[in-house]
Amino acid sequence: MLGVDTIVVLGDGIHGKPSDADAARATLAALAGRDHVVVSGLCAVRPGAADTPLTAVAHTLVRFRDVDARTLDWYVETGEWRERAGGYAIQGKGAALVAGIDGDYLNVVGLPVAALLELLPEILHARS
Repeated sequence: MLGVDTIVVLGDGIHGKPSDADAARATLAALAGRDHVVVSGLCAVRPGAADTPLTAVAHTLVRFRDVDARTLDWYVETGEWRERAGGYAIQGKGAALVAGIDGDYLNVVGLPVAALLELLPEILHARS
């Protein structure tokens, strides 16, 4: 069993999934022109080992472009912010908001594969 969740950290603030379009716009406006950290926590439990969960954390630094109000409005109108930590999807139209990253791109997408493979290296060789 695997559980993964992601948050966006900007300074001392934590940004999860925005509740509505206004919250998404406010989050994206706060991130505009700044660096933030995408943090994902993983917890895995192997069959027969329910009392021994394995955990890991992945961090990726993301630099947002200094986007204007028109661009923020465009992105919020796409609806892509829904169910996304920090209100954006780097693998979609949200890529237009990002200037660059330092770290694992897949962590920003939502599943830090490198951290998962460190946690459970045997899944590479599992037979289906």
